[in-house]
Amino acid sequence: MIFQYRKKKIEQLKSSFGDFKKEEYNFDLIKLYFKNKKRNSATTVISDRTCADLDFEELFMFLDRTHSKPGQQYLYNQLRNTQSSHNFEQDEKIISQLINDHSIFEIQYLLSKLKHDDGYYIASLFQEKQPEAPTWFKLARYSPLLVIASLILFPYIPQFLFVLMGLIVFNLIVHYWNKKNLIHYSASIPQLIKLKEIAKHLYKYHALKAINKELLQSTKVIDSIKNKMLLFQLEAKVQGEFQALFWFIIELYKILFLLEPIILFSVSKQLRSKGREIEKIFDFVGKTDALLSIASLRHGLYSYCQPQITTEAEIEAQEMYHPLIPDCIPNNLSTHGRSILLTGSNMSGKTTFIRTVGINILTGLTINTCFAKEASFSYFAIESAIRISDDLLNSKSYYLEEVQTIHSMIKKSTERYNLFLLDEIFKGTNTIERIASGKAVLSYLAKNNNLVFVSTHDIELAELLKDEYELYHFCETVDNSSIDFDYQLKKGPLKNRNAIRILEMNDYPKSIIEDAIAISRDADMRQVKMMSDL
Repeated sequence: MIFQYRKKKIEQLKSSFGDFKKEEYNFDLIKLYFKNKKRNSATTVISDRTCADLDFEELFMFLDRTHSKPGQQYLYNQLRNTQSSHNFEQDEKIISQLINDHSIFEIQYLLSKLKHDDGYYIASLFQEKQPEAPTWFKLARYSPLLVIASLILFPYIPQFLFVLMGLIVFNLIVHYWNKKNLIHYSASIPQLIKLKEIAKHLYKYHALKAINKELLQSTKVIDSIKNKMLLFQLEAKVQGEFQALFWFIIELYKILFLLEPIILFSVSKQLRSKGREIEKIFDFVGKTDALLSIASLRHGLYSYCQPQITTEAEIEAQEMYHPLIPDCIPNNLSTHGRSILLTGSNMSGKTTFIRTVGINILTGLTINTCFAKEASFSYFAIESAIRISDDLLNSKSYYLEEVQTIHSMIKKSTERYNLFLLDEIFKGTNTIERIASGKAVLSYLAKNNNLVFVSTHDIELAELLKDEYELYHFCETVDNSSIDFDYQLKKGPLKNRNAIRILEMNDYPKSIIEDAIAISRDADMRQVKMMSDL
């Protein structure tokens, strides 16, 4: 029966390989490992703001093909961190070996045994502080011996009944006082035991040994405290499988002899000294799942590449596309070491293209996968100011929020290679100051081997930056009855203005159209004067 189930499950995994996952995502739990992870100096964290700008949660749901909760947390953390020390060559070798020897689905089957939500809490065993026994608990340890003594002496000395009742009341108080600590472990400990067993099975696959050649030493350390942890497995099974009467008997037994708090504090003490070994096992299983997830993702894509990482602060890409947009129009890009300024009307594709660049750099640096035919770029830290809004709770206007965000970019611009992504810089202020301030900031950000991708409606800004930035644009075709967007990146600044023409197409009164044209001509003359003043 078990063999038939296993065979059926593996066949299902084969048929769904490369498919998009259909499940609910609890990002509060998925983020736990990432939020508490200690990082080295070579790691650059993708900020919450940049995540929001790049629609990171939607992106993660598309990329995620993991089968275990630790694997899902590991992949999330991997995508939120870019680091120059990542060994993609070894990762690709492991993926290739697992696909070639057809063991990938057997491994996915093993990983799927960690799909319960309780698996999210394993990381807390090595990332969070474990509970310590209070000083008074040293005395409580003698309570079980006194209970046994009272039970033995009670038939001979009836007065020991009062001693026994007092001990039971004391143990009852301590037992339920400790329940808050038990809740912490009732989810994580059974999953840790399962994680360790699965890690040992995974280690039998030769390709996976390259992830951690000393894994078995870590599993032996956990084996040394396995017997003490069995109490937490029993707790989980009683709650889920046995009837209330049996649960009551077990609970009474634990109260009489203070089993839960005594074992819990003993286990927590050992976990504090063995946290590093637990983390090694977690990372081994998590990385295995993440690598298989990357393989499944690639299998489901119509086009992808492994990027070439260079030392030059530039981006080259052929047929690059946005993975979340069905039938997305691909575009070629060559920065030639210069930043990019995009012009174009609303809905023409400017902001989407900027996000496309950001997402491809992100996935290229974290999972060695780009949504393009070819791609090459350097290690960039990604910073963005795309989706900015008023912060009413902190009494910040849109403009002030934007000023502070861009100021943060300015401070980071001299620290490392940066990729700055901006949409409509300083659109929260008036035209003259927007153009003047925008030009000054964009010139500053483009120095020190940084690359800037910025969109604007201000043709004047493009004119001011033409010697420092590569100019590109998106445009639409307007005829008598329709507006068509081709979403193709084009060289040079936008020259056509169709906004008033679109008003006319939508049957705005003739007087409005004539008035708008006249005002536009006057504005052009004022802009020419402003440019000469600048």
